[in-house]
Amino acid sequence: MATKLKEFATTLVAVVERETSARMVAQLMRRHHIGALVVVDGLDKSKPVGIVTDRDLVLELMSEGLDPAVFTAGDIMSVDLVTVSPDMDAMDAVQLMRKYRLRRLVIVDTSGHLSGIVTIEDVLAMLTRELADLAVDLASARDRETLEPVVTSI
Repeated sequence: MATKLKEFATTLVAVVERETSARMVAQLMRRHHIGALVVVDGLDKSKPVGIVTDRDLVLELMSEGLDPAVFTAGDIMSVDLVTVSPDMDAMDAVQLMRKYRLRRLVIVDTSGHLSGIVTIEDVLAMLTRELADLAVDLASARDRETLEPVVTSI
């Protein structure tokens, strides 16, 4: 049976508005130990309009020696947001991540409202659990075979 994103994705998403300073973005990432913040519409805070990552901060500001207090999330965010449904199959999400070379996908409901985020780390943790469960099941089957008497007919 396929695993859907809603079964393991993060539903508590840290968000900022476009006007949030890049310095505050960095501070929020540090405080919450995350690598990205979803940027939401100022009027409808449930509508994602972009994403700003730790990589955006480094490449757009830090490497150029620019002052993060002057720039905003809106200045450095990625606006080509790839959004997915909570009912999407995990393997389809992996294919999207691969296709667009992304570490995160923003999850939206049918109305386009933010409902979660799935990261490559979430996917790896889910796959690790699935593989561990498979290993236990296989070992169980092997143990059952060795404990049951062998019946032969002549």
